[in-house]
Amino acid sequence: MKLWSKQNTSTSELIEKFTVGRDKEFDILLAKYDVEGSIAHVTMLGEVGLMSKEDAATAVKGLQTIQQEIVEGKFSIEEGVEDVHSQVELLLTQRIGEAGKMIHSGRSRNDQVAVDIKLYLRAEVLAVKAEVKELFDLLIAQSEKFKHHLLPGYTHLQIAMPSSFGLWLGAYAEGLVDDLELLAAAYAVANKNPLGSGAGYGSSFPLNRTRTTQLLQFGALNANSVYAQMSRGKTERVVATGISAVAATLSRLAMDCCLYINQNFGFISFPPELTTGSSIMPHKKNPDVFELIRAKCNRIQSTPNELTLLVNNLPSGYHRDLQLTKEILFPAIETLKDCLQMTRLMLSNMTVTENILDDAKYKYLFSVEAVNELVNKGIPFRDAYKQVGNDIEKGTFAFNYKQQLHHTHEGSIGNLYNDYIVQAMDKVTGKF
Repeated sequence: MKLWSKQNTSTSELIEKFTVGRDKEFDILLAKYDVEGSIAHVTMLGEVGLMSKEDAATAVKGLQTIQQEIVEGKFSIEEGVEDVHSQVELLLTQRIGEAGKMIHSGRSRNDQVAVDIKLYLRAEVLAVKAEVKELFDLLIAQSEKFKHHLLPGYTHLQIAMPSSFGLWLGAYAEGLVDDLELLAAAYAVANKNPLGSGAGYGSSFPLNRTRTTQLLQFGALNANSVYAQMSRGKTERVVATGISAVAATLSRLAMDCCLYINQNFGFISFPPELTTGSSIMPHKKNPDVFELIRAKCNRIQSTPNELTLLVNNLPSGYHRDLQLTKEILFPAIETLKDCLQMTRLMLSNMTVTENILDDAKYKYLFSVEAVNELVNKGIPFRDAYKQVGNDIEKGTFAFNYKQQLHHTHEGSIGNLYNDYIVQAMDKVTGKF
């Protein structure tokens, strides 16, 4: 029987299939957290007298055994069992008897799944943060390694001013700092306890929600029981916003790499085993990894909007629509972690081309340098600009960048300011 069944009535098989959908496959991801929430709840029930201390201790021990089985991959949701909550309670009751039937007191499936998702998202946000930090460290290391290798800078995809691999890679490192600001905000939202809110209207039992907050190591309590349920969907959307920020940075970096590996640019290259060939053109070394990172991360950026469309016009209270948030967000998180790992793999094996700017087609990159040199000699900027512009029009412009390229301000090719960026990253990671 279902947890909500009151008598031996059956649900149409078609209705059952439609309403369950893909829920069970995502419930497996929540199993560890469902047991974790149940252990906290049962511990509290024993402390407030809603279970005897002996029954509570027996139930906790039984739940810990189930938790270990989940970690070892021995847990599954049996045929005919509705969801992970039912499976855990069924196993526990089979093993410890009547005490297993007591663990649902003061609890609804609504707050069970709410706490499961909060615990899951909290852990996943921390996992994404760790992956981002590893990529950040690599970008900073590569920025320092290649800081003296110059690179054309572009605006409007036209050559603009001199840049460097150090400046380029450092830019994406600093971008990840801002992305983690959003992810830290998402962590703060996920790190609140909805357990004890029941179906959204609390309970007449003397529950101690502060205690379960402590036991589950949440940073705070979703205090209002109605809002605890309303945080479903909203929490997922906020987390989606955080991961989409990271995805946007990865997508843009991947696009740069697709351009820079192109023979018409020829700025970077990768070992043959990290590129792919063509079935007809034997010379091809395609950047398929970066193309897929770009595509996957662009899809991830649609996740906040998809979640918004799913929950935007719901009234307060629980609605079955919220079930679908799992199949939208959970795969997106896994995809982002894969993309972060693959980006690290590629950038760890990147070779940069030396002396790129020696090519004559890049000589106009230094027009601003030439103007600034004249200004330093006392010529007004507008006059210097006109003089250099006329030289370019006449084809007489020349500039020895190797002798006269001097950038010293913070965040320039001559002063990457990477130490400052590292400090900023340390500050934001401290918010988790």
